[in-house]
Amino acid sequence: MKTVGVQVRGIRAPILKAGDDLVQFVIDALWQAMEAEGFALRDRDVIGITESLVARAQGNYVSVEAVTAELNKKFGTDEIGVVFPLLSRNRFAMLLKAIANGFSRVHLLLSYPADEVGNPLMDLDRMEEAGINPYTDLLTEADYRRIFGDEVKHPYTGIDYVRFYKDLGVNANIEIYLSNNPRDILRYTKKVLTADIHSRARTKKILRAAGAELVYGLDEICTEPGNGGYNPQYGLLGANMATDDKIKLFPRDGQVYVDAIQKTIKERTGTNVEVLIYGDGAYRDPVGRIWELADPVVAPAFTPGLAGVPNEVKIKYLADHLIEDGAAVEEEVKTLIRQKQPDLVGAEASLGTTPRRLTDLLGSLCDLTSGSGDKGTPIVLVQGYFDDYTTE
Repeated sequence: MKTVGVQVRGIRAPILKAGDDLVQFVIDALWQAMEAEGFALRDRDVIGITESLVARAQGNYVSVEAVTAELNKKFGTDEIGVVFPLLSRNRFAMLLKAIANGFSRVHLLLSYPADEVGNPLMDLDRMEEAGINPYTDLLTEADYRRIFGDEVKHPYTGIDYVRFYKDLGVNANIEIYLSNNPRDILRYTKKVLTADIHSRARTKKILRAAGAELVYGLDEICTEPGNGGYNPQYGLLGANMATDDKIKLFPRDGQVYVDAIQKTIKERTGTNVEVLIYGDGAYRDPVGRIWELADPVVAPAFTPGLAGVPNEVKIKYLADHLIEDGAAVEEEVKTLIRQKQPDLVGAEASLGTTPRRLTDLLGSLCDLTSGSGDKGTPIVLVQGYFDDYTTE
């Protein structure tokens, strides 16, 4: 029996530049690591590539000015409503800057007590003490300050996001409100840009049914070539700050890269590996209650072998409920694993296993490994992920 299960390696790499050959870059980094550390690729190893590496190789950037121009083309220049953005300097501040630059009035509707991924705007106890009903109540900025004070700092970033977003306005053209009902924005304007991520389709549907004249989502801005970067599927979703006047978009055409890397490794080694591009992991901080997934998906591209969900039995279940104590326990468990059904959905033997897609699980593992700071490992190698207790 193998004595080691899953192994994860962050692969160091040089700084990639726009226009570099991403496939060769990944291959070179892997081969240098294998030579230096003495490991080899095996069938069904998984190679993860962070989405920012792909976007940089593509040069998939757009200027603040270009975003403003497209918004003006769709909405005009007088006023616009923006609903349910993230509270983030990295994710939304540059987009709000582009919006503020292009309109005489911006009506910004924030969800509360937190944004879509859990960044808090207020203390829950204080909200309840004030008698605020988050299902029905619309708060103005004046209401917010009266109840929660002149400064409300994010527990991790130390930013007062209401003030920070307000200050991004041009000639004080941003008005801020708090509500969880997207229809409330229609009290101020009938032209609305939805900024939420995972709930965007429902928000658009609600607004159109409620009488909005124009509704677009961030996923419908910068979807075509012309003025810089674009993403035909996600638009500005998954975008983040690159420089003071440039925004990096979520990568496009990812399937081309993952297929090419898989093919190149097969040709060079005869090994069948899987490859995915990953962004934010799909997990939640239990203390800060912040959900990591600010990208539209965890893995925008992956090779076919990573489709689907795990089909695993729970060893704990087998040991606790099916196996008698004795010398043959391990072999009995192995026999039951080998005999497991091809589809264990709903089966008692799978009770307690993680019901998530392989790409979400592997993308989260890669994201936690590479981090978002200065580790310098934009490529992740996962080995043994598809092994089980019977693997020799």
